[in-house]
Amino acid sequence: MLRCMQLILISGLSGSGKSVALNLLEDSGYYCVDNLPVVMLTVLVRMLKEEHTRKVAVAIDARSGHGIELLPEKLRKLGEEGVNPTFLYLHSDADTLLKRYSESRRRHPLATTGQTLEEAIRAERELLEPISGLGHRIDTSGLKANALREWVRQFIEAEPGQGLTLMFESFGFKHGIPLDADLVFDARCLPNPHYDMALRPQTGRDQAVIDFLEAEEEVVAMRDDIARFVATWLPAYIRDNRNYLTVAIGCTGGQHRSVYIAEWLGREFAKRARVLVRHRTLAGT
Repeated sequence: MLRCMQLILISGLSGSGKSVALNLLEDSGYYCVDNLPVVMLTVLVRMLKEEHTRKVAVAIDARSGHGIELLPEKLRKLGEEGVNPTFLYLHSDADTLLKRYSESRRRHPLATTGQTLEEAIRAERELLEPISGLGHRIDTSGLKANALREWVRQFIEAEPGQGLTLMFESFGFKHGIPLDADLVFDARCLPNPHYDMALRPQTGRDQAVIDFLEAEEEVVAMRDDIARFVATWLPAYIRDNRNYLTVAIGCTGGQHRSVYIAEWLGREFAKRARVLVRHRTLAGT
């Protein structure tokens, strides 16, 4: 039956990792279609319904042309027919995209004669902007392919579409603020284990670092304040029909303080919502 179909739509900027995500979904048993024109989406879903295909993943990108603006209406029609797709949007900062294209020597799909790569990236970002907020966003800047595969795997295993998924993400400010963050908290003012030579190579998941941080009143106070803030406003985000809320906690390097707080918050909220914990800096190492 159509209502039983698990449909995941993937879109985003060229070079941001859509092929990596689609390959992971294919390995996970999804029937995958790449570069589907938006106008064909409902036709494809109805056809696969008749064939009793249960798990489907479709990549839609700028190569679909200006028909991309039809996607919200197509999603509405699918909803009326009992299919509620999960939408995953991948994006990266311009520097990361430029580096990836330089390394791969691939041609950008929107590149034209007399247009620079930077101009093509900017044009694609503007073209996709109307659909960039339709679902869960993953900023792949600085992420290796293995880390992205793991994040996508966590994403599909979180049973999206059944309420709000709360994500706690650690990062290092020296690498930039994640583009997918909804709320950002700055932990750089807290005591830093980096200056203890025994703790420097460890992370916020190691017991020695946890003991160091939990012995500091400021760390416990900020950790508890963030938890209270999220707990206070979580019902409002749920009422707003949000499917995903990403709470980012940053410290200087993204290795100790932010990792510890993200892990602690993940455990604290595990009984209130579906929770994912991500460590952006650790994933990039």
